[in-house]
Amino acid sequence: MVRMITCATCAVEYDDTAADRDCPICVDERQYVPENGQVWTDLSKLAADGHRVEVLDLRPGLTGLRTDVGIGQTALLVQTPEGNLLWDPPGFIDDAAIAAVTERGGIRWIAASHPHMFGVQLEWSAAFDDAPVHVNAADTDWLGRRGPAITEWGDELGLTDGLTLHRIGGHFPGSAVAHWALGADGRGALLSGDTIMSNPDRRTVSFMRSYPNRIPLSGNVVLRIAERVKPLAYEEIWNNFGLAVPTDAAAAVQDSAQRHAAWVRGDFDHLT
Repeated sequence: MVRMITCATCAVEYDDTAADRDCPICVDERQYVPENGQVWTDLSKLAADGHRVEVLDLRPGLTGLRTDVGIGQTALLVQTPEGNLLWDPPGFIDDAAIAAVTERGGIRWIAASHPHMFGVQLEWSAAFDDAPVHVNAADTDWLGRRGPAITEWGDELGLTDGLTLHRIGGHFPGSAVAHWALGADGRGALLSGDTIMSNPDRRTVSFMRSYPNRIPLSGNVVLRIAERVKPLAYEEIWNNFGLAVPTDAAAAVQDSAQRHAAWVRGDFDHLT
């Protein structure tokens, strides 16, 4: 029987046939293998070490699920009358987390903004009636585990009225955002992972090929990303660590994209 293991650095799930090699996601230039080498773990070891899922009520209809496992993303549970979306699933799950999500209506769909955020997505699926795990077709080669719940999608996927996935590329070819039209009290919310990263100033965003290794994207790619989300109406944008630009987010994305392009073009070299 094939057992599930996870990479201790990124917390993405793999079949245990991967245990004799380095994590492919972490070997890639966008991530890293720690100085002390590859470490594999599993859910039972993580639970024994005291890891848990912290539940955060962020907004009406929007719940954060935060762990300190792997990259430590804050997953977002979007609650709609037609069902809930688990976005950027955590790399850990236990009975308490399942109970907390069940209290909030369970999970109908699972999706990640990009492969770093796959987490233990098939474990979350299994806990909620094999909810479909939507993986962008451009990024399926990064899957460490496959199963019947995995379903591919292309450039756009409508989950229900007002909740749509859009491929915008950049960080990965299949990097995506989720547009929740009824979020932010009906003004719209964009869940972007770090495809478009909300900055600590809560007024701007950033765009990178690699955040830990500080590899930028070109100005042309960033402007393309901004153009692809331009038709979407949203007041807030949320990254994958529970941080939002809470007002005028659509304008912040467009202005930040122009700023990025200007800096890499050399417009501000006189300031350096």
